[in-house]
Amino acid sequence: MEFCPNCFARIADRQTICPACGTDYEMTTNQLVTAQEVLDSGGNPTVEALVRLEDGTTGTAIVPSGASTGEKEARLRSPNPSAWDEETFHALKALLHRKGYGTGVGDEGGFAPDLRSDEEAVEVILEAIVHAGYQPGNDISLCLDPASSEPWHERQYAFSKSKQLAKSAEEMIRLYESWVRQYPIVLLEDGLAENDWDGWQALTAALGEKLKLVGDDIFCTNAAILAKGIAAGVAKAVLIKLKQIGTLTETLDTVDLAQRNNYNCFVSHRSGETEDTIIADLTVAIGAGHLKTGSGCRSERVAKFNQLLRIERQLGSATRFAGKAAFKHAQP
Repeated sequence: MEFCPNCFARIADRQTICPACGTDYEMTTNQLVTAQEVLDSGGNPTVEALVRLEDGTTGTAIVPSGASTGEKEARLRSPNPSAWDEETFHALKALLHRKGYGTGVGDEGGFAPDLRSDEEAVEVILEAIVHAGYQPGNDISLCLDPASSEPWHERQYAFSKSKQLAKSAEEMIRLYESWVRQYPIVLLEDGLAENDWDGWQALTAALGEKLKLVGDDIFCTNAAILAKGIAAGVAKAVLIKLKQIGTLTETLDTVDLAQRNNYNCFVSHRSGETEDTIIADLTVAIGAGHLKTGSGCRSERVAKFNQLLRIERQLGSATRFAGKAAFKHAQP
C-alpha cells in the first residue's frame, strides 16, 4: 500500500501524481510513503511505514502499542485486524486460563503449561483452533517436534514426566501411528533419536508416505550425513540450520543435495535466537516453502514473519505461497 507524502491519500503503484491533491512526487522532498501491515512483539497487527526521499535516502519505522491505550492517543488498533496465526495463539491463551493452567512463555515464544499428558497438549491446541474459528486439518494442521534424542538412553526412550515405561523404537512408531490416525498431523521432526538409525529406517517405512518426516539432530545440516540418510532411506526432509554446519556455503551444499534427491528443506531458527532475519531470506531464496521460527510473539521471532511480509511486497506478483504443497507427503 502506498500513500501521497502530502495528503496521505492512497495511490496506485508507480503513480507519480496524487489523484487527491495533485502532488507531483518529483517536486516534493518526500518522494514516497509506503505502508504495510506487520506484527508487533505480541503477534498483533501493526503498521510499518517507509519514507523515501528524493536523494534516495530511506527511513522506516514500526508502530508499537501499549497494553493500555488512552482515549487521547494518536493511534489506536484497527478494529478488524486481518486473520493471522495470532488468533489461534490468543484463543489458546484464553483456553488454558479457563482450564486453570498457567501460560508462562517458553524460550521460543510458545506456552509452557504443566499439562497432564502429551495427548492433552495436542487436544488443547486443536480446541484453540476451533475457538479461533478455523477447521483443524483444513485451515490449520499440526507439526510435532518431540526432540527424541533427549529421552533416548540405552536404546530406549524414557519419559520421566509422564512416568510411562521406557519405549522401544518399535513402540514409539506405534504411538506415532496412533496419533496420525487421531489427529491432523502433517509433519514429525526428530521422531526418533539422532543415533537410532535402525529405528529411523523403520519409522520412515511406516509413516514416510503419510506425513513429512524431518531429520534435524540426525542430519545436522551436514551434506555427508544427509547422503548417508538418503542412501539408508531415512526421513523425507532435512531441517536447515545455518548455525549447525557453520557456513552458508556448506548449508547450500546440503540444500542442493536434498533437493536433488526430492527431500524437502525446512529452514529453522534456534532456541537462543537473535533479531537477525537472514533465515527468512534464506527460506525464500531456496524455495523451502517452510520456515520454523517460533510463536507469533517475542520480537526476535516476529522479526522473521515481518521480513517475509517485506519480501512478499518486493516480489509483488512473482510471489508464490507454497501452502500444503510444502508438505509433499502429507495426507489430504
